[in-house]
Amino acid sequence: MSESFPRLSARTRRFTLGVPRGFTISPDGGRVVFLRTRSGTDAVTCLWELDTATHVERLVVDPRLLHGDDEENLPPEERARRERSREAASGIVAYATDAAVTRACFALSGGLYVAELASGEARRLETPGAVIDPRLSPDGRHVAYVTGGALRVHDLVSGEDRALATPESETVTYGLAEFIAAEEMDRLRGYWWAPSSDALLVERADEAPVRIWHIADPAHPDRTPVAHRYPAAGTPNARTELYVLGLDGSRVAVPYDEEYLTTAAWDDHALSIVTLTRDQRTMRLSTVDPVTGAATLVREDTDPAWVDIVTGVPAHLDDGSLVWVANGEGGHRLHVGDKVVTPPTLQVRAVLDVDHDSVLFSASGDPTEIQLWTWDGHSLLPVSTRSGVFSGRMAGGVGVLAEQSLDTEGVSVTVVRRDGMAVPIPSYAERPGLDLRVSIGRAGRRELATAVVLPSWHQQGSGKLPVLMDPYGGPHAQRVLNRRGAFLESQWFAEQGFAVVVADGRGTPGRGTAFERAVRGDLATPALEDQVDALQGVAEQYGDDLDLSRVAIRGWSFGGFLAALAVLRRPDVFHAAVAGAPVIDWRLYDTCYTERYLGHPDEQPEVYENSSLLADAAKLERPLMIIHGLADDNVVAAHTLRLSSALLAAGRPHTVLPLSGVTHMTPQEVVAENLLLLQVDFLKKSLGITT
Repeated sequence: MSESFPRLSARTRRFTLGVPRGFTISPDGGRVVFLRTRSGTDAVTCLWELDTATHVERLVVDPRLLHGDDEENLPPEERARRERSREAASGIVAYATDAAVTRACFALSGGLYVAELASGEARRLETPGAVIDPRLSPDGRHVAYVTGGALRVHDLVSGEDRALATPESETVTYGLAEFIAAEEMDRLRGYWWAPSSDALLVERADEAPVRIWHIADPAHPDRTPVAHRYPAAGTPNARTELYVLGLDGSRVAVPYDEEYLTTAAWDDHALSIVTLTRDQRTMRLSTVDPVTGAATLVREDTDPAWVDIVTGVPAHLDDGSLVWVANGEGGHRLHVGDKVVTPPTLQVRAVLDVDHDSVLFSASGDPTEIQLWTWDGHSLLPVSTRSGVFSGRMAGGVGVLAEQSLDTEGVSVTVVRRDGMAVPIPSYAERPGLDLRVSIGRAGRRELATAVVLPSWHQQGSGKLPVLMDPYGGPHAQRVLNRRGAFLESQWFAEQGFAVVVADGRGTPGRGTAFERAVRGDLATPALEDQVDALQGVAEQYGDDLDLSRVAIRGWSFGGFLAALAVLRRPDVFHAAVAGAPVIDWRLYDTCYTERYLGHPDEQPEVYENSSLLADAAKLERPLMIIHGLADDNVVAAHTLRLSSALLAAGRPHTVLPLSGVTHMTPQEVVAENLLLLQVDFLKKSLGITT
């Protein structure tokens, strides 16, 4: 008997297990190192290598042979890193290599390991504590790592292991990204090796100014609540500083005045840092003299709303030309040297690699597509030529392309050699077993990117289906993308008898800066208006198939906020909602994300009031289920508990589903499976669906 979709989705971590990822290409293009589990239901990630000349793939390290399969012995900092990166697998979930890609290092259950890629021999190094984020020096001689908040370096030749920086108090760490950087800036690292391998740029973070919150486990009242420093909107952030630490014991301060360090880079051309003011309207790129710590401003980007953080920059071509991404003429533009090399109609998403004089980057013309392009010093060239969502890497003239589309299942990975020959890297992911019936188009007055998902068994025009809106709907993320994986859960809900509508409203990326910045100062009104607009637009196209007298909405995180918002403020349109881990009061969410869109709460309290749902509690007249993990340290359970209290005070019945021990990710198999089943049951009962 085959497994149900909810069970299979949970066991496969939403079909991500078995998919190759984390690619590193050797400088000569001869080898590709990557991560992959051994099957679509195996959660233990292994390290692999592909020989691009012979097409032979080889298992380099299987964690089970080093440490068994026990993944419970993880230090709290590593668990936090995985939560920030939304890492659901175990084993070797991250690794780093030397510049020649001959060695790799990784942390496994708190231990530090170094593997020789040619032989596959892996050895554990003795360390004084559990290891976080190990990284090899470019010459492969040293491994730096963090333990107990200290940055240490192990000499692989002499065996000497010593601390370069030791925390002065329990609130200080060296070499780790602080919460805000990891959660909101896509920066998961806190140190960078010099190309010469004799020094490191290191972040010192002091969380002393950050207010302490306590996350309790009510299911285990004997356990002490976990003290968690959380920088809520309007409150202090961690203090961050930078130092150049030499292996000779030298220490040079690198001063900067801005609130946020968004990223740093150290290559043969420059040591660069990128900083951002607290209001996020000014970003500065500076080069640093590693001997004196003196910084020289290279460029300053400003925006009356906010300046976007783009991954992969700064970088340099072989001739030293700066690679950068900045806003211009309404678009995210790629800059190389003193040239703007992309048109405003092409929205640059990220710079993926710089290979000598070529830049590989991802960009969108159509917001539902993410394509790959290169700039070769003279012209723009498309790398991906089919419709879909692509990512990739490039080094030594060799490329790795990962492709997803609506026409094919899963992720297809191909290595493209210099001679143009394509070498596949197989995926072991399980098949979902669903027949997708997804139509992507534009809907509503604003021509919003919208997907309509119908049951595979439904004959158009044969009868009206209840509608389920299934959005994220907020800034910084998309749901409507041309890839099957984006709609698996939506299709499963459709198979239960719904017409599912997924719409990306204002604030979502891919349509230019004006569209993204339309949510500035109001996270509630535009998001809700656009879901209504999309629903009405779809109804005009599918009038004989949609029953607008039975419309439900579900979502998680911002989508949970939007779902609760919908039934509270537009009960005339939405008749039931499931709100998962919803942000209810934006004063309780973090500084960087919230202040980017709503400003500082002390300066604009009315903006926060308008986007909060607490004052709307008395308006509830539709069924509402709220789901929240009690161990969530991102959107803390206080959001749901405060809304529930307000609803109770207003005499409004509602359903709360607390998840003991569950974080924002809900990775537990039984929890993930039953959440889908419980949501369907609640929605059917709420809408009066008896079949």
